[in-house]
Amino acid sequence: MRIVVVVFAAFLTLGLAAFGVVAAQRANAPGSHIAMAAKVEPVSPRPVENPVSQIAQAPVAEPAQAPAIPQAPAPAAPIRVAQNTPAPAPVAAPASPPAPAPAPAKGGPACDKPDGMGLARVVEIDTTGGPAFGTEHFKQYDFLRDHEVVLTFDDGPWPDNTPAVIKALTDMCVKATFFEIGEHATWRPDISKMVAAAGMTVGSHTWSHKDLAKNPYAKDLEKAKDEIEMGVSAVHMAVDGPIAPFFRFPDLQQPADLLTYLGTRNIATFSTDLDTFDFKLRKPEDVVKSAMTKLNKNGKGIILMHDFQHATAEAIPELLRQLKAGGYKVVHMVPKAPVTTLAKYDDMVKAKDKFSSTNNTRPESSVVKTISE
Repeated sequence: MRIVVVVFAAFLTLGLAAFGVVAAQRANAPGSHIAMAAKVEPVSPRPVENPVSQIAQAPVAEPAQAPAIPQAPAPAAPIRVAQNTPAPAPVAAPASPPAPAPAPAKGGPACDKPDGMGLARVVEIDTTGGPAFGTEHFKQYDFLRDHEVVLTFDDGPWPDNTPAVIKALTDMCVKATFFEIGEHATWRPDISKMVAAAGMTVGSHTWSHKDLAKNPYAKDLEKAKDEIEMGVSAVHMAVDGPIAPFFRFPDLQQPADLLTYLGTRNIATFSTDLDTFDFKLRKPEDVVKSAMTKLNKNGKGIILMHDFQHATAEAIPELLRQLKAGGYKVVHMVPKAPVTTLAKYDDMVKAKDKFSSTNNTRPESSVVKTISE
């Protein structure tokens, strides 16, 4: 009986041992919850080797104490801006600021013509005391720089010729000064208005183009003053707006007493630097040759021409092309203040109108209205 008990205990011990081996194998199998639980055991703390984890564990109040993050050195000059701001293209050196656009003439835009010249500059003339310009007679105020020109025209306005000159100037985005004859202006005030509307400077050139250095004007100051002042009043009326206190004597004959008188009226006198003598020429190519030959010799100047002359009107487009090709630049003169006419001479000009009527006192817009078109 004892032998049987011993044998049974032996078999029981072997069975339990076998069961333990199987359980241990299952516990070590991958994914086994038992194996995972068996592997969890306390470990002694070790130094953290990942600096990023150190930053994550640092106190929020001291973010700057994260020395383990490698910091890129700051660039010498910023080449980027915030992502929501367009970044400028990298350049080797600071870009030069864009050149300023050419200064427009008074009231006029910058040149928008691909082949135009545009104005180099606009100069304002203070006519207080009646200064005189044009080195042919007056040397003091030589304000032009090398290769600068001022374009001036006498004896207009005149049908066909003056509009042709205005078109040529406008096509090249340049401006000029027109010394108009008062009587001509009363004949075609529409052309005078067109000249002013184009941004040109309008001055005067006497009432009827008389040589004031000759009799009867040379010996009669009042008669000479009438010729000057009626011209101013007539051009002012024709333009129906402000004109410049700019005056040029016919034939460039400038008596001293009349220069003194113009000074009292704060009207500037203009002679010339270069006289083209275009009134003696009949072909446009000769006008161009005359102007360019004298200009190339002198290097700059106030140029005298006549929009009264047909050859001159035809010559202006080619003259402007040659000026541009030769590196010349156009300067425009404007007055600091407009001329003031005198009532006495305004009345004298009105009296010259044989068809004037005392009934014509209302403005045209209130007399004539378009009712159908």
